[in-house]
This record gives sequence, structure tokens and C-alpha cells, in this order.
Amino acid sequence: MATTTNLLQTLGNLEKDSFISLLSNLISESRYVQNNPPELIPEEDRVVKHVLNSLSPLSTTTGGGPLIINHVTYFPGRGNLIVEYPGTVPGKILSFVGCHMDVVTANPNDWDFDPFSLSIDGDKLRGRGTTDCLGHVALVTELMKKLAETKPNLKSTVVAVFIANEENSAITGVGVDALVQDGLLNKLKDGPLFWIDTADKQPCVGTGGMIPWKLHVTGKLFHSGLAHKAINPLELAMDAVKEIQLKFYKDFPPHPQEQVYGFATPSTMKPTQWSYPGGGINQIPGECTVSGDVRLTPFYNVKDVIKKLQEYVDDINENVQKLETRGPVSKYVLSDENLRGSLTLTFDEAMSGIACDLNSRGFKVLCKATEEIVGSLKPFSITGSLPLIRELKDEGFDVQSVGYGLMATYHAQNEYCLFTDMAQGYRVFASIIAQLED
Repeated sequence: MATTTNLLQTLGNLEKDSFISLLSNLISESRYVQNNPPELIPEEDRVVKHVLNSLSPLSTTTGGGPLIINHVTYFPGRGNLIVEYPGTVPGKILSFVGCHMDVVTANPNDWDFDPFSLSIDGDKLRGRGTTDCLGHVALVTELMKKLAETKPNLKSTVVAVFIANEENSAITGVGVDALVQDGLLNKLKDGPLFWIDTADKQPCVGTGGMIPWKLHVTGKLFHSGLAHKAINPLELAMDAVKEIQLKFYKDFPPHPQEQVYGFATPSTMKPTQWSYPGGGINQIPGECTVSGDVRLTPFYNVKDVIKKLQEYVDDINENVQKLETRGPVSKYVLSDENLRGSLTLTFDEAMSGIACDLNSRGFKVLCKATEEIVGSLKPFSITGSLPLIRELKDEGFDVQSVGYGLMATYHAQNEYCLFTDMAQGYRVFASIIAQLED
């Protein structure tokens, strides 16, 4: 079997010319893999094509190498790719998952360079998807390619899973959710699963859940000069949201585990959008809608929060006359007209956060590799949300998360990554494989 030193020498360093050539091809497809339905539905097979061009010559399909490749498609043009380098010990396995082949949208008018073609500025590799996540697609492809070319005799099977449909959950049954449901990833439970879709080269050990909410507020439309005859839904919305927030922060305060995991913020509940049907400046509208989200650390249950939020709204509706108002004629009940202001709370699809297992073998080898290659170890947690990985953990996978793009350019205009960071990521992956041989 390959010793750790020999294996690291065999896998070597990330080959710059090969990596940049592949990444250039992938970024050239980024225009067509923007994910914002219904207007923009990605065609991930455009990315799959380039990955297959790199790996198929080294696969059992062509007879040119050891890689076992499975192109799995649930929707035309929107494939996933499972690539396996077989080891010699049954059940001994590790996987690199989460490299997704869709991207968020980009408006070329807002960028300083073309987002849909790779440009190079010193160490910077620029374009939509370089950090999130086509850069990782290219990185893991290069790793699997090197394994197939050098054919080290490994105990562990190494699996890479390139997925569709990560950036938007409006359409389901396309990506990793369908792969899990069909049992195609079941054997990955036997070893650590590294989700490669974060940034800044450090283990991301915790993420937040997300609960999108909408609060529709009904009042009574009237002339603003006769405010005593109106129920102002804008004022009701402000007072109701304040009451809801006060109760939320009482019921879901900072959790002790948040310090252990290094979360930058506790759970939050806040408005982020406001809309109303329109009207004159001298008209108190009859309704408005306030929207926002809850970002929830993984030590609280999403279903519990949804239940509580609904209870808060129900209580306000039953006791709207007790709600704090604004001024002598601001009121939420017009008794002589038998009218009451009211709230209706609805939710879009919620997701749960994850707290990775800090005692698992996967976490320990990732930490050791990071400290040795990157030169420091600073695991972090954020209440930003990564879809799908909590479900994987709940299914029994040892999920660890890391990435080698830049958080500062994640989903941002003028997105870029650094080649030197990606090169370190390659060596971290090689170290993980080598450590798990022991």
C-alpha cells in the first residue's frame, strides 16, 4: 500500500496549466448555468461535458483507466456526476461532495470585467463561479484525474460527486436530494464526506438554518388627513414586528454552544423587505407586506421556531387592541365600525443549519491537513445557510465542510479566487487521502 510520504509525492501539486485550462472552459459556461427560475434554469450538463472530457479517457467506460463514472440525470440537461477511484478494502471510503455546477446570476453591466469568461490578474482567477463553485469543480476534477493517471494503490475508495441545482430550491428532485433519495450515495456513509462549497481555507464547522417569512398586514384605507378613521397597516406592521422580535429573542437567546463553534452571531429574526399596493402620499394604505428571515443556529429546531412565530402572530391578532400604538389617533381597532387590524403569517421553504461533529475522524484529518498546508487552523461558523448538508448529516453521513474560494467574493460582483488558495486546497485533499490510509 502507498505510504503517506509516497502518496503525497505521487499526487504532487495542482498542475496550474491543466487547472486553468479546465476552469476557463467551465467559466465560459457560467452564463448558461445561472440559477434563478423561472427566468434562468441552468444547464449543468454544459459543465458535465468538460469534466467528462478530462476524466472519461481515464475511465472504465473507455478502458483507459480505473475511474468509474456515473452520469445521473433527473431532468434533461441537468445532470449530476459521480466519479469513483476504487480502493482495495471494501467499505473503506471517503468522498468530496458539494461541488455544484450552477451559479448565482451576474449582470455584466455591474462588473469591472466579463463575468462569463475567465480572466487572470496575477494570482487572481476572475469570473462568475470561480469561488462558488466552478473553481471547486475544476479542483476536484484535477484531483481525480491525478489519481487515475498515477494509480496509487489505496485502501480507501475516493469518490467525487459533482451536483446540479444547489443555488436555488424552487425546483427539487434534480441534484443531491434526488441522489440521496435514490440511495446512490448510501455507501458514502462508511467514511467522512467533505462538502466542498465554503471559503477561506478553514473548516466551516457550523451553518445557520433559514426560515423565510412574510407578514401580510390588513388595516383600513383612508385619507391621511382623517387618520382617526383609518387603521394604518404600516404602523401596525412596525409595532407587530417589534413585538414578534422581542418574543423571539426571549425564547431563542444566544446558545452556549455558539461560542464552542465560533458563531459570529446568535440566531436572528428581522425584516428585510417591505411592499404595499401603492397610492398617494395623502392616503393611508389598506394593506402592506413585510418580509424577512430567521437565521437560526443549529442548536435550535426550525419547526419549533415556526410554531412559536405563528403563536406570536395569533396572540397579536387576538389582542391587537393592547398593542403599543403611535400617537393620540393611531389605533388598530375601530370599535364603531367593528373593524380590527389583522396579521397573516406565511413561510417559504425553510432549511436547517448544521453543527459538524468535532470528534469525528473526518474533522480531525481535515484539521491536521489544514494546519500543515495552510499554516494555521481557525475553524469558523456562520449563520449563512448551506442547503442540503443538514439532511445529509441527519441521514447518517459524517459531513465536514471546507472551501478554497474567498468569502469576500462569494455571490458578489467581480467574483474571483486565488490560484495559490486552490493549490493549497489540492494539497489538503491529498493529505486527507493519505491520512485516511493509516
